[in-house]
Amino acid sequence: MSVSAPTAPAPAPAAAPAPVGTPLPADLPKPPGLTWRVESREPVGYDVSIVRGLLNPVNPVLARACGADGRTPARCLVVIDDKVDALYGERLRGYLETWRIDASFKVLPGDESAKELASAVEVTEAMTAMGLLRRTEKILAVGGGVVLDIAGFAASLYRRGVPYIRVPTTLLGQVDAGVGVKTGVNHGHHKNRLGTYYAPETALIDPEFLATVEPRHITNGMAEIIKMALVKDAALFRLLESTAAHSTPRSLAASGPAATEVISRAIAGMLDELEPNLWERVLERSVDYGHTFSPSLELRADPPLLHGEAVAVDMAICVALAHLRGLLGAEDTDRALRLMHTTGLPLTHPVFTPDLLEEALRDAVKHRDGLQRVPLTDGIGRVRFVNDLTRGELERALEFVHHRAAALRDPAAEERAAEDDLVAVAS
Repeated sequence: MSVSAPTAPAPAPAAAPAPVGTPLPADLPKPPGLTWRVESREPVGYDVSIVRGLLNPVNPVLARACGADGRTPARCLVVIDDKVDALYGERLRGYLETWRIDASFKVLPGDESAKELASAVEVTEAMTAMGLLRRTEKILAVGGGVVLDIAGFAASLYRRGVPYIRVPTTLLGQVDAGVGVKTGVNHGHHKNRLGTYYAPETALIDPEFLATVEPRHITNGMAEIIKMALVKDAALFRLLESTAAHSTPRSLAASGPAATEVISRAIAGMLDELEPNLWERVLERSVDYGHTFSPSLELRADPPLLHGEAVAVDMAICVALAHLRGLLGAEDTDRALRLMHTTGLPLTHPVFTPDLLEEALRDAVKHRDGLQRVPLTDGIGRVRFVNDLTRGELERALEFVHHRAAALRDPAAEERAAEDDLVAVAS
């Protein structure tokens, strides 16, 4: 018996296309459209704590920040300033071993010339070499502002963000660079031209590190403390007047009440200004005081200036500008310039010419979205923002500062200057 193969059914005739203009069926889903708006918010929170004895093996604070409990092994990448490594590297390694933290070390130069993109790339390569896990393993950045900025910048880029901890070891790092969310590296002749906003998980401030900081770097950090006093905290200014001349690495590292209050007030004032405006949506920022002209000066001065030294020269110009506009009386003007001078900060620099001031102001206008937004002291402890500075004002302010700086360097000249009345410089 033969069996025939089944016959395939004939294809159904194709439906004729609907005539153009035929209405769509009523039950057809609505098209998604051609424009979408996506909104999302990510909460940002981090801790800033003053903790003495951070490297004492019985102190658990640093270990816990690194995710260790002393029982279960943990890992981290330590990015550390070369000078800090020479001073504290052995103690840090011993501490981490005690708490069963397997640490890979990346040692970086801590001077401004190292603050470049290549250094941040080196840190990302160290992360790759150790196989850093994306969420549970952390970067521990230990050093001054340069190393903290490089490590934070690299952490923000690697796999689009890995957690990191800041341990600032300089005075400037402890009151300024180590407590905010900005990271960055220099590019060309521009300070911090490449950067991100990327918060650490925590910043741990141990004043005991200051005992081994060179006196010049203590003075460097005092500039940022004076800045906060001038723009926000008249009580801090008065405290500095009575203590700044005697501020040494040893005195700031000690647990005395005056040193502790100076550091804690500076940090509190800085965080109070930063917290409502972490991403700088508002460009009128009082903490930009001393940072209008100084970026151009800092990268051009030869021999190099430290950050705080350049900020001090900028602040001196701004003090003069405020005085010449009638915002700051003669007595307070003298107090401000005298405090900077007594602290050991420079008030002038040969590179600071009217041309450079004008160029720096133009660059600041670009950074501040088309307006000058220059903060000037409106009395000690307050600021107002101005947008109409002229070259003539800059020239007069520069002349005023040179005149006053010479008087402070030479008491006899200062006495003669007082008789001549410094306000005459403005005319």
